[in-house]
Amino acid sequence: MATGGWGPGPGAGQPGGNGPGGQGWGAPYGPTHNGPNSPYSPPAPNLNPNQGPYPNANPYPYPYPYPYGSQPGAPVPAARRRSCLWYVSPVFLAVAVIRSAHRVATKLFVHQSGDRIVDRAVDRVQVVRTVLGVLATLALILVYGVEKDRWGNAAEEGLANAIVTPLVLICTGPLVILGFILYAPPHQRPDLRSRLGAPLKAVGWYVLTLVVLATTIYLAGGTGLKDNLHGWQVLPFALIVLVAIFWGLPFLFLASLYSARSAFNTAHVHPMLPPVVTGVLVWVLALFNLIGNGMPAGPPVAQFCSLLGGPLSVTAVSAWEMWRLRTRFGVTVRG
Repeated sequence: MATGGWGPGPGAGQPGGNGPGGQGWGAPYGPTHNGPNSPYSPPAPNLNPNQGPYPNANPYPYPYPYPYGSQPGAPVPAARRRSCLWYVSPVFLAVAVIRSAHRVATKLFVHQSGDRIVDRAVDRVQVVRTVLGVLATLALILVYGVEKDRWGNAAEEGLANAIVTPLVLICTGPLVILGFILYAPPHQRPDLRSRLGAPLKAVGWYVLTLVVLATTIYLAGGTGLKDNLHGWQVLPFALIVLVAIFWGLPFLFLASLYSARSAFNTAHVHPMLPPVVTGVLVWVLALFNLIGNGMPAGPPVAQFCSLLGGPLSVTAVSAWEMWRLRTRFGVTVRG
């Protein structure tokens, strides 16, 4: 007769049998398999609750930004590899030459001193005034210009003004600086004179650039020197001429712009000197243009606007700059 349960039987016999001493309907694996590996035993306790069933899982608990390690970042685009022909192209060579000339011109003609006052508002107003002046000049040429080559003449006149401005500044600047120093109090004059080194260096570099370029171009085209060269002498002379033309002319143009803008670093002598020198220089240039070119084309109103618009606007900006130096930074002409 069956035991009526799943436990072991009362006596020996076949496992699971119904004979005497049989195990009855008990577990088929017997008591020797009732261990930790038995499917009927409870699971072993987890000693590390933060570790999952996989041994190589992330040991850090939730919340973690990424459960399987650090999250990969955005894909970095591969660097664009230029062809070897790019480094011998005209565009690359022109950019390299202009950058080199700009670097040297900045080093020689833009003097950065510790006591130099930088006013970004004045710089922005000067840039706006320059852009508006160029647009007004172009509008007057477009409306009232009747010459056939009016645009060519305007470009030549602008380039000539960029080159002539530093020369006029070299002639008029010393007089303005001398008057400025004499106007200063006597106890400040030695200090102002001791600061003339930076402007004099800038003037010296500019004059040296003009002399070297003028001499090179004159020897290359104005004399028969190139016809008397033979053999190996031709190559060095050709290299000097190429450097003077393709590097020296952009350098001279940039040097003229920086020299005219900073008035040959006269701010190193006194912060008030650049607006004073610029205000005097612009009227001298207007007088020279009137003597050399006469009145511009157009009706009388346009003529006077073209003749006096530039000097008046530059003088107004210079006066405003001096006012800001006095009110915001406490700098005066005699202080």
